[in-house]
Amino acid sequence: MTAKLPTQLTTSDAWKSLAEHYEQIKDKQLRDWFAEDAGRAETFTVDAIGLFLDYSKNRIDGETIKRLIALAESAELQPRIDAMFGGEKINITEDRAVLHTALRAPRDAKVEFEGENVVPEVHAVLDKMADFCDRITSGKWKGQTGKTIRNVVNIGIGGSDLGPVMAYEALKHYSNRDLVFRYVSNVDGTDFFEATADLDPTETLFVVSSKTFTTLETMTNARTARQWLLDGLGGDASAVAKHFVAVSTNAAKVKEFGIDTDNMFVFWDWVGGRYSMDSAIGLSTMLAIGPKNFRELLAGFHEMDTHFRTAPFDKNLPVLMGLLTVWYTNFFDAKTVAVLPYDQYLKRFPAYLQQLTMESNGKSTTLSGDRVDYDTSPIFWGEPGTNGQHSFYQLIHQGTHLIPCDFIAFANSLNPIGDHQDYLLANVIAQGEALAMGKTTKEVEGEGTDPSLVPHRVFEGNRPSNTILIDRLTPAVLGKLIALYEHSTFVQGVIWQIDSFDQWGVELGKVLAQKIIPELQSKDASLSHDGSTNQLIERYRHLKA
Repeated sequence: MTAKLPTQLTTSDAWKSLAEHYEQIKDKQLRDWFAEDAGRAETFTVDAIGLFLDYSKNRIDGETIKRLIALAESAELQPRIDAMFGGEKINITEDRAVLHTALRAPRDAKVEFEGENVVPEVHAVLDKMADFCDRITSGKWKGQTGKTIRNVVNIGIGGSDLGPVMAYEALKHYSNRDLVFRYVSNVDGTDFFEATADLDPTETLFVVSSKTFTTLETMTNARTARQWLLDGLGGDASAVAKHFVAVSTNAAKVKEFGIDTDNMFVFWDWVGGRYSMDSAIGLSTMLAIGPKNFRELLAGFHEMDTHFRTAPFDKNLPVLMGLLTVWYTNFFDAKTVAVLPYDQYLKRFPAYLQQLTMESNGKSTTLSGDRVDYDTSPIFWGEPGTNGQHSFYQLIHQGTHLIPCDFIAFANSLNPIGDHQDYLLANVIAQGEALAMGKTTKEVEGEGTDPSLVPHRVFEGNRPSNTILIDRLTPAVLGKLIALYEHSTFVQGVIWQIDSFDQWGVELGKVLAQKIIPELQSKDASLSHDGSTNQLIERYRHLKA
């Protein structure tokens, strides 16, 4: 590692400086800050690469930002950024590089890993994906009976599902409506059944996405899909090669399944699952929106990568958003962050961010192996506006929890209808104002409110939010937004001195499930778990019988 990490975060001078500053401003009101500084909004705004970030409704002043940046510098953030982009093995627990940024590098770029430029190989896969997409959409690719493909079913889980399904929903406006796209991830048989219930096997293509081609959920669904296909096509196993393609690194397993390895699309060990949607894992996305739009998506990713790597910290979108998350998590004891996109196309974006952020930073052990003595990742959650306003916004406005919010909005709708967009934007802007400014007892009383109702209609305000305002949702803009949160998550991990790129926490339950499966399938298998687990297994056996 190039960067040298401080050994104790909470005893560092930068941390203690922030703690002292927090005590000085923790009770300061946003309405007072705005009243005292007419230029506050302009001061706390970044307008870069087509994204307008207004972070003035945060409980900060200029000194806060100065001290947060000092914290980033003491954590060696810039060297850590350079180490990531340089292909160093910063995923130390798995001894892996973290080079998802190479997936969106331009064709003429040079990104070295172990002495070799990986960009030509990345673009060779992209070109192969584009050629495949052209064969599908042109009708050159035929199924077993000679029919063209009309249905595409992506089978994956985690990063092999959340990214593709989010991107499909987000970019549906740009999608090929002659094709039907479905996504299967849950090992619950209902997921597969409902995804395929109205599909014709003769016109269906399955994209099976699994790095190892051994993932329990994915391969269970893939085998079910194989049987579904063969049942519909008379049992001819040769049909598999014409109705299945794979995104994997395990050629032997792919061939064993019956898929032609010429139709296997590879990615690399330095691509983590939750950072893989812009690799071959995005094959279904490219099929939906076409190679040109997919490359625009990648260009948006790359533009944010360049901004993150080169912009000064006080004008750096991911750095500022990452530091603000640290500020609220560790000093205001905020447990969650709400991501609230005011665009229906982004309805799956908060769910996508849940894996990105919480699988990355849901850690309690530092890079040096010590137990942390501070909180790490907050819980990320959210729904598109204005739906959320009629459900959980009550808690954000008047509940007992401090919940920082990220509002994401677009000035121009991709489907302009009447006054809809004006009403939508009026709501997102109003929510930020209401959260920040609130409504005082005096204001409520001034409206002639019944005295018994006054306490119920007071909004304390002083609840922080960011607002990201953009022209319109395009493939490039989606890439920028995803990369914004990728790098913001990395910034947080650097500050917290954790490995944001491993995910050991998902392993134990999976290992135990492999032991329990045969115990559920055999009523005679002896049990050696704790009393509760044994009881549940026995109850399942009884109900199943």
